[in-house]
Amino acid sequence: MYDKILVPFDGSPTSEQALKEAAGLALKMGAQVRLLHIIDPLSHAVGFVRPEVYRSDFLPAAMKGAETMLRKACEQLTAQGIQAETRLLENMDAEVAALVVEDARQWGARLIVLGTQGRRGLERVLMGSDAEQIARTAPVPVLLVRLQTGAPAAAAQPAAPA
Repeated sequence: MYDKILVPFDGSPTSEQALKEAAGLALKMGAQVRLLHIIDPLSHAVGFVRPEVYRSDFLPAAMKGAETMLRKACEQLTAQGIQAETRLLENMDAEVAALVVEDARQWGARLIVLGTQGRRGLERVLMGSDAEQIARTAPVPVLLVRLQTGAPAAAAQPAAPA
C-alpha cells in the first residue's frame, strides 16, 4: 500500500520523531523512504547579506551540514534494512510546502510522514504552518507526527553554518 514514504527532514526533534514513525511503517510494509531537506535562505536570514556572500559562504556551509545530517539519518534507516535515499533542495522563491508536495508527486510517494510543532492560535497565524499546507494540498495521505509528551521541544537547525 505505502511502498514509497516521503519524510521532510530538518533534524529537529519533531522530524526525528516523524522519521521513527516512517521507519516503523517502512519495516512493516517493505517500503522505501526518501528523506527530503530544503535549505531555505529566509529561515536563516540574519540581516543584510549580499548575494555573493550568501553564495560563497552561507550556502556551501548549509549544504555540507544538510548533507551530513541526511547521510546520518539515511544510515540509520539502512542499518534497519530499509531502502532509503536523500534529496536536498535549495528554496529560492517557492513555499516550502509547495516544494514538498511537488517532490511527492514527482517521486511517486504514497505517503508523507511529517513532524509538526502543533502551533495554535496567534503563533500559527503569524508563523503559518507548512504541515497544514502540505496536508491540505498533498496528492497522497499525510501522517502528522508530534513529539511525545516529555520529549525536548527545542528545534535545532543542524544545517545552519557554525
